[in-house]
Amino acid sequence: MLITCVILYMVATIAVGLYASSRVHSAKDFMVAGRSLPLYMSFACVFATWFGAETVLSVSAKFADKGLSHVSGDPFGASFCLLLVGFFFARTFYRLELLTIGDYYHLRYGKFVEVVTSLGIASSYLGWTSAQLSALGLVINVLFPKISLNESIMIGAAIVTVYTLFGGMWSVALTDVIQTAAIVIGLIIVAVLMGNLAGGFDVVLSEAHKQGKLNLFPKASAAAWMIFIGEFITMSLGSIPQQDVFQRVTSAKDERTAFIGTIAGGMFYFAFAFVPMFIAFSATVIDPSYIEAFGGDTPREVQKLLPTLVLDKTPIWCQILFFGAVLSAILSTASGTLLAPASILTENVLQQFTKHFSDRTMLWLLRAVLVTVAIISTLISTNTDKSMYEMVESGYSVTLVVAFIPLACGVYWRRATTQGAVFSILLGLPAWIGFSFLHAVDKELWRCIPPQLVGLAGSAIGMVAGSLMPPWIKHTQPDHAEVINKRRVSTGH
Repeated sequence: MLITCVILYMVATIAVGLYASSRVHSAKDFMVAGRSLPLYMSFACVFATWFGAETVLSVSAKFADKGLSHVSGDPFGASFCLLLVGFFFARTFYRLELLTIGDYYHLRYGKFVEVVTSLGIASSYLGWTSAQLSALGLVINVLFPKISLNESIMIGAAIVTVYTLFGGMWSVALTDVIQTAAIVIGLIIVAVLMGNLAGGFDVVLSEAHKQGKLNLFPKASAAAWMIFIGEFITMSLGSIPQQDVFQRVTSAKDERTAFIGTIAGGMFYFAFAFVPMFIAFSATVIDPSYIEAFGGDTPREVQKLLPTLVLDKTPIWCQILFFGAVLSAILSTASGTLLAPASILTENVLQQFTKHFSDRTMLWLLRAVLVTVAIISTLISTNTDKSMYEMVESGYSVTLVVAFIPLACGVYWRRATTQGAVFSILLGLPAWIGFSFLHAVDKELWRCIPPQLVGLAGSAIGMVAGSLMPPWIKHTQPDHAEVINKRRVSTGH
């Protein structure tokens, strides 16, 4: 029964993606759904894309093992990011009427900064996408034990790629609405059942408090505080200059929808992220042996615990709801993380080295790049032992160091220049890489300071110094209307 429902759900998801292809007539439709999404779709896209595999399987396991002080990045930093985007960037993004966030760097700083930041942003998705494909493979492996984990990952990657390939952002939007409903209904019912099996909500909450799991701030050494701060800043700031965030803002039908959809999606994400944490900790109350299991040294095995528990301890209807919710969370995020790097690589990197594409050629190239990203992410997924949480955080470290300062200063500091952006990249990136090396070879000396924070500081210093120095590197501001026309985005709605 469970297997049949899972297969039918996968088939239905692919069918919706293929149906969405009927709405794709241009690159604009493929990348930003024609800038026409109503509020409920905009909200669903924000929530469903961010509520992914790491939230359900990795963050929940980390909370069950170590408590709130070890999940500062997600959901706290991730939710704060969406609020920052809503209040400080959404209106600017929407008014620019561009297809990708890389277009902003082109408009503000020129081609060199556009290409470098776009490559950084695109590369950051490899970790995030790989995490989703790993999770999808893990779930398939739990349901079909005879299929190896790596084979399961490849099957999952093929499913996500197929339905995203044809419909683009329309596939993401339509499936996200269905998947949001499945996530919310499924996980709430599972949480109620697991809570009852553990003795009730009060019992679970009391036990979590007794074990110190609800302590938000670390009480240990300075190193623990620096890790806490580093994870929070990496997720909250490093997630802002991301193509998936930009796409969800600019896909809305108007500026007000973009603002409300982002804020509402962020707030709901923060509240609902505690549901899988509650489910995971309930498992340790039901069976104390899970306390030690959640602290295991093998991330993939730890992340299997919750799905395995549901299979072993709950009735079939609960299993259907849980796996429907988990698959929804993974598929919605995976599709978005495939589309985003494909969009920015095609629009902001490949076009710099080729002649201007026709819209038809652009569509086919977008799809070819999407398949390439899927293949690379699948290879990473099948050859890594990192947890999903670690893969996502490592991706955001790239954009924190390379892209955040040029974006924030470009929007809010009039004196920011192309030279400042170049210096920001040239100082921030080596500082991060160099400090990462020192951190690895001499942990006793350097472990207190996360390398990405050193890179962020270097990026900020480079921006200020470069912008205030005599302008050796100059940039002629392109005409906004010309950029819009070049990027094929109509100003009409």
